[in-house]
Amino acid sequence: MAETKQLTLPVTGMTCANCVATIERNLKKMDGVQTANVNLSSERATVDFDPSLLGLCELVTRVERAGYGVATGEADLIIKRLADDNDARRLEKALLNLEGVLEASVSLTTERARVRYVPTVVSQAEIRRAVSGSGFEALELGGEAEDAEAKARVAEIRQQKHLLVTGIIFTVPLFLLSMSRDFGLLPAFFYLPVQAMSGMREAQWWFNWLLLALALPVQFYVGWQYYVGAYKALRNGSANMDVLIAMGTSAAFFYSLPITFGLLAGHVYFETAAVIITLIKLGKFLEARAKGRTSEAIKKLMGLRAKTARVVRDGAELEVPVDDVKVGDVVVVRPGEKIPVDGVVVDGRSAVDESMLTGESLPVEKKPGDPLIGATLNKLGLLKFEATKVGKETALAQIVRLVEEAQGSKAPIQKLVDQVSAVFVPVVILIAAVTFAVWYFFVPLPVNADVSLFTRALINMVAVLVIACPCAMGLATPTAVMVGAGKGAELGILFRSSEALERAGKVSVVVLDKTGTVTKGQPAVTDTVTMDDGRWTVDELLRLAASVEKGSEHPLGEAIWAEATTRGLSLSEPGGFQAEAGAGVEAEVDGVRVAVGNLRMMNARNYPLNGLETEVERLQSEAKTAMLVAADGAVRGVIAVADTVKDGSKEAIAELHRMGLKVAMLTGDNRKTAEAIARQVGIDLVLAEVLPEGKTTEVKKLQGLQVESESTFQLSNLKPSNNVVAMVGDGVNDAPALAQADVGIAIGSGTDVAMAAAPVTLISGDLRGVARAISLSRRTMRTIKQNLFWAFFYNVVLIPAAAMGLLNPMLAAGAMAFSSVFVVSNSLRLKSYWVE
Repeated sequence: MAETKQLTLPVTGMTCANCVATIERNLKKMDGVQTANVNLSSERATVDFDPSLLGLCELVTRVERAGYGVATGEADLIIKRLADDNDARRLEKALLNLEGVLEASVSLTTERARVRYVPTVVSQAEIRRAVSGSGFEALELGGEAEDAEAKARVAEIRQQKHLLVTGIIFTVPLFLLSMSRDFGLLPAFFYLPVQAMSGMREAQWWFNWLLLALALPVQFYVGWQYYVGAYKALRNGSANMDVLIAMGTSAAFFYSLPITFGLLAGHVYFETAAVIITLIKLGKFLEARAKGRTSEAIKKLMGLRAKTARVVRDGAELEVPVDDVKVGDVVVVRPGEKIPVDGVVVDGRSAVDESMLTGESLPVEKKPGDPLIGATLNKLGLLKFEATKVGKETALAQIVRLVEEAQGSKAPIQKLVDQVSAVFVPVVILIAAVTFAVWYFFVPLPVNADVSLFTRALINMVAVLVIACPCAMGLATPTAVMVGAGKGAELGILFRSSEALERAGKVSVVVLDKTGTVTKGQPAVTDTVTMDDGRWTVDELLRLAASVEKGSEHPLGEAIWAEATTRGLSLSEPGGFQAEAGAGVEAEVDGVRVAVGNLRMMNARNYPLNGLETEVERLQSEAKTAMLVAADGAVRGVIAVADTVKDGSKEAIAELHRMGLKVAMLTGDNRKTAEAIARQVGIDLVLAEVLPEGKTTEVKKLQGLQVESESTFQLSNLKPSNNVVAMVGDGVNDAPALAQADVGIAIGSGTDVAMAAAPVTLISGDLRGVARAISLSRRTMRTIKQNLFWAFFYNVVLIPAAAMGLLNPMLAAGAMAFSSVFVVSNSLRLKSYWVE
C-alpha cells in the first residue's frame, strides 16, 4: 500500500464557496492526491497525497494556477562557520531538502541564508535546527520568529482596507453628485441654461465625464480583483462570486459609456457600479476582520507557550529559546514561571496551575516522578524536571494540531451546502438572463416612464446578479465549527473533527466506564476476612496475595500490593504467573499455589468457598469489590477493595439527566458492587460483569435499545430504538468500545491526549466535561442551522424580489455585502458560551 502524507496549505484569495470547490477540484485532479478539503473560514487546504508521485511545490503551483495564493514566510538568517562556496551550496541543498521549504539561497559573501517556506509545514525553529544539523550556526536577526501565516493574513486585510478607503473616497462624491442631479439639488452652473429656463433641468455635457472620472478608479482599481478572480474562475471551468460582481458592475458601467460619449441618449449608472463595488468591499473587509476573530482560540493556545527555558548544561544554568530545549535536558522552573516543555519532575515540590489546558481551577500538587505539561504555571516551589517532549511533540502542540484539524475538517451538514454551491452561480446567471428577457420582451413600459425598456431590464438583471450571495452559504458551517472547536479547547474539550462536533449533539445515551471515569480508579483495601483456623492470618493472606499481584498494573492488584507494603510485609517472588482477563491472577508463592480473583474464577476451579459466601455478599452490597484468595486448592479469605466515587461524578450525571440523556455504566465488576455505586451517583442502567472483549457487544446492544425508565438495571427493561450512544472511557483499554460507539469520549490527562483513540477527548479527568461537550455541540449545531437558514432564506427570498424589480441594485449590493457579515457575527456568539 502506497505511503500517504498529509499537508496543510494556508490559502489566500478565497471569497466564496465556489472558490473552495475550484481549489478542491484542481487539487483532486492531480495524480497522487487522495483527498483534498478546503475550509473557507480557516482559509486552509488539507491534502492527503502519495509523496512518491508529487510534492509540496507541485501542490502550491496547482493552487496558484487555479488563481489563488499560498501564504509563505521568509526567514533571513545570519550563518556562522561558512568556510567556502562548497559549504554554502551544501547548506542550500540541505535547506531545500527540508519539507516545507520552497526556495533557499545561501550567500558566502554576506554570510546570510534567505529561505521562503510554507509556515503550516515547517517553522523557523526547524529551519535553524536544519542549519545546525548541517554543521553551521544560525543567528536570528533580532526579535521573535514571525508568524508568517498571520503576517500574510494581516497584509491581506490591510490591502482590503486600502481598497475600501480608496473606494469610499471616490464613491461618496460620485453618489452625492448623481443623486443631487436626479433631485435637482446641484448649483445652477451644473445645468444647461436652456433646459433650466424651460423648467427641465438637464446636466451640462461634461457632468457625465466627471462621473466617469470618479467611477474609473473604483471600477478598475478597487474592483480589479473581481475581474481577475472572474477570469481565473472561468478559466478553470467554474463560476464564483467574482463572476457575478464583475458581470453586474460591468453591465452598469459599460452601458453608461456610450451615453457619456454621446452615442446614446439616456441616464448613466456609474454610481450604481461604484456603490456596488464599494459596499461589497466594505462587507468583505468586515468579514475578514470577523473571520480573524474565529481563530482567536488557537492564537490564545499558542500564546500560552513559554518563549525561553532555563536549562542545566555542563553544571551551569543557561537561558535558551524554548525551541532549543532537547529531550533529556534538565530544566529549572522558579515560582511564577511557565513550564516550557513537557517533562517529569526530578527534584522539588510545588503546585502547578494547569487550568489553561485542562479547565481545572485548582492547582495540582507535583513531586518527583510526577509529569509536567508545557505552558502550565508553576505556582509555589522551585522545580527541576527532565524534558521528555519538545517542539511538535508537547501536549500543547498536539492540542493546537488537533483543534486546527477539527476546524479545518468538513461537517456532514456541509455536504448539502457544497452541492448547492456547485450550481449556485450558474443558476443565478440563468435567472438574471431570464429576468432581462422577461422585462425587455414581455413587460410593457408604463406611460411616461423615465427609463427605456433596455435600461429597466438591465437594472433588474444587475440587481439579481449582485443580490445573490454564495459567501453566506460557504461561511455558515466552517465559521461556527472554528469557533465551536476553539471554545471547546478553552474548556478542555478536544473535538478531533467537525463530524465529532456535529455528532455529539445528537447523543441520547451516555455509557460510562466505571473505573477511572465514575470512580477515581485508585482503589484501596478496606476489609480483610480470613478463616478462623490460626494458619491463614490477615497478614499472611495479604502477603501471599500481594506477592502474586507484585508488578501488577491492574488497579485492584496495585491496591493489595500497596496495603501489604504499607504494613511492611515481606513479599516473595511469584513463579509461574498466569492472568485471566476479567477473572484474576494465579502464581506459586513459597511453594504454595495462590489464586486471587473473583467468584467466577473460584467456581471455575471448583475451589471450596469454606463458608465465605455470606461475607462476599455483605461486602458487595457495600459497593466493595470482594477479591477471593485461594491457597492449596481452597478459598482461605476475602480481601475487599473499594474505589471511591470521583468528585463531581454525581453532579455530572445529574446534568446529563437535565439535558434529557440516559446514563449507563459499564464495568467488569460484580453486579451488587456496581449497583451500589450506581445508586450513589444516579445511574439509569448498569451493565456489570462485562469482560473487556464484551464491552463492544454491550455498546452495540445499546445502539439498538432504549432506556425506558430511570434506576432500571435490566436489559429486558429496554425497548428497540436507534440510540446515538456516547462511550466515555480512558481511551486505551476501552478503545474497541470507543470505536464502536457513535461518539467516543476519552477522559485522560493532558500528557496522553495524542494516545486517545476517541473523536472527543476531555483533557482533564472531570466527568462534567461530558455534559459540556454535548451542550457545546448542540449550541454549535444550532448556530450552524441558524446560519444556513439565513443564507438560504436570504437567497430564496431576495433573488426573486430582485427579479421582480423590487430591489435597487445598490440596496441589493448592501444586503449581499452584509449577509456574510451576519453569518460570521452569529458564529462569533459561540465565544461567549459557557457551561457551569
